[in-house]
Amino acid sequence: MTDANTLDQPAESGRPAPDHAAFAQVARGFYPVIVALFTATLIISNICATKGVEFFADKSVMLGPLQILPIATDGAFFLFPLAYILGDVLSEVYGFRATRHAIYTGFAALLLTVGAFAIAIRLPAAGFYENQEAFRTVIGTTPQLVLAGLAGYFVGQLLNSATLVLIKERTKEKHLWARLLGSTVVGEFADTLIFCSIAATAIGIDSWQSFVNYVIVGFLWKTLVEIIVMPITYRVIAFLKKTEPTYAPAKVDALHD
Repeated sequence: MTDANTLDQPAESGRPAPDHAAFAQVARGFYPVIVALFTATLIISNICATKGVEFFADKSVMLGPLQILPIATDGAFFLFPLAYILGDVLSEVYGFRATRHAIYTGFAALLLTVGAFAIAIRLPAAGFYENQEAFRTVIGTTPQLVLAGLAGYFVGQLLNSATLVLIKERTKEKHLWARLLGSTVVGEFADTLIFCSIAATAIGIDSWQSFVNYVIVGFLWKTLVEIIVMPITYRVIAFLKKTEPTYAPAKVDALHD
């Protein structure tokens, strides 16, 4: 067996020198690409989320205690659901263990992003740079929001993946729609509830009515997106199952594959 010490030995030691430089093999398949897209979606979403967005600001529609209009949300509302769709694809095709590693990777990337932003904000601005306060406002965030985002993402994504693979353990290859929808309902609700519970005061939620409205509207929107794009999710999953040569029934239960 060739090891690092063997590779370091010169040719005159009596061993033949390697023909080429040594490198490790990168895992093949689509998994690394999906993980990269998954991580990028999380980072971009957290930047976009610093902008508050309101639709139908001149309207006021109530359904009991729930405010239907105007719709208040953040600038990542159109992108963040993609993270859960990609999480569903990873869980369905590659299993809980592989998805858990992707979630850890995304979590580490978010920590790195937050740390890099904090350092960049505190670096002394050049005399010719006139946008320091705007820079601070756009990418700066409070520790409360950071904690809310990280906790919501971590718990929500793990529950999303665990729910999907547990349902699949019972249904096998049948009823994919139930796995996609069921996992999204559990994961997105946990994510939204945890984020809002921690970040409520930091984002201006000052009443139970506003809190309930924010949680329900956010949860319903993300679930609706999952339903709308489900035909696309079906096709992506079918393509990956057909393309990945190692896709086969596992020898252990879904949470320990």
